[in-house]
Amino acid sequence: MKVKAVIDAAARLRQAEDNFTPCANLRDLFEAEDIHAAYAVQAANRDHWLKAGRKPVGRKVALSAKGAQAMFKTPEPAWGMLYADMLLGDGEEVAQGRVLQPRLEGEVALVLSRDLDMEQPTLVDALRAVDCCLPAIEIVGCRIANLDTKLVDLVADNAGGGLFVLGSPARKPDSLDLRRMTMTMVKNGETVAQGSGANVAGSPLNALAWLAQKLVHDGMPLMAGDVVMTGTFFAMQPASPGDQIEVIADGLGRCSVSFAG
Repeated sequence: MKVKAVIDAAARLRQAEDNFTPCANLRDLFEAEDIHAAYAVQAANRDHWLKAGRKPVGRKVALSAKGAQAMFKTPEPAWGMLYADMLLGDGEEVAQGRVLQPRLEGEVALVLSRDLDMEQPTLVDALRAVDCCLPAIEIVGCRIANLDTKLVDLVADNAGGGLFVLGSPARKPDSLDLRRMTMTMVKNGETVAQGSGANVAGSPLNALAWLAQKLVHDGMPLMAGDVVMTGTFFAMQPASPGDQIEVIADGLGRCSVSFAG
């Protein structure tokens, strides 16, 4: 892994965000299969943003579905950071120019009440660590032009981190069957997508356990208070100016967001 390539890739992504202009993909800087370099780019920008004062509030899981993993030719999900300035209130409007090339996902967000710092967390460990579950919408952003992303581009680009919305109510996980839960997305009054928690690594709790193990290995475990976006229940949906979006999670609650026209 070339240090200069990592620095250049990180700067390219920041410039795309600052100028609100998608950039060329990163595959001219290092191999498309170099996942270690991709996470190094993500880490370089994480360090940059933390020094600039951004506040981390958790993590997001991407590619939790087997179909998405096959598309990106990876045997496992990917992850990125959540920052406080990425969080929108339920029903809030996304201003034009806030997210590059936005797309929509319906998810369950988990808020932790205890650290998940064991090397091989079980599903029981994951369940015990969850304080509450909330319906959520992720607004995926992509700083790569024409969505021309392979795995290395996605990971480097903070796993597509754009914005996220937390709905209500908050419920305890032991009262929910997250694996069998159905979630529906309604756009402008029309149902456009539906899926179950089984599409999220078999269950959102599986996604949490996977993420916890990865982060312990990387030396930055999940901590009490962290928010985890576990992955989408269905395929990403496009977003356009003027759209009104709602997700309904059966047995859990609702979450909505709109886009300025």
